[in-house]
Amino acid sequence: MAQEGESFAIGKEVFLERSVPQCAICHSLADADATGEIGPNLDELRPSEEQVRTAVTQGVDVMPSYGDLLTEEEIAAVAHYVATSAGKSGK
Repeated sequence: MAQEGESFAIGKEVFLERSVPQCAICHSLADADATGEIGPNLDELRPSEEQVRTAVTQGVDVMPSYGDLLTEEEIAAVAHYVATSAGKSGK
């Protein structure tokens, strides 16, 4: 369980800080106080971990690939974070 908490925290950090450009610039996600309007609203989309992992690794439409920019651990963590927090109202 501690690993899940650590993965969630790392994923939130990737979403807000480690990714360049930052995920929060383009995507809305309430847990991260992100209000981006370029990419889909993740609270509405509620993607699975696998969907996030694929999008981050390969890119989608105008979203760049982060496969060469983030480590596998960071990609797994941000996928876990988004899939776990999307559509949830509490922080």
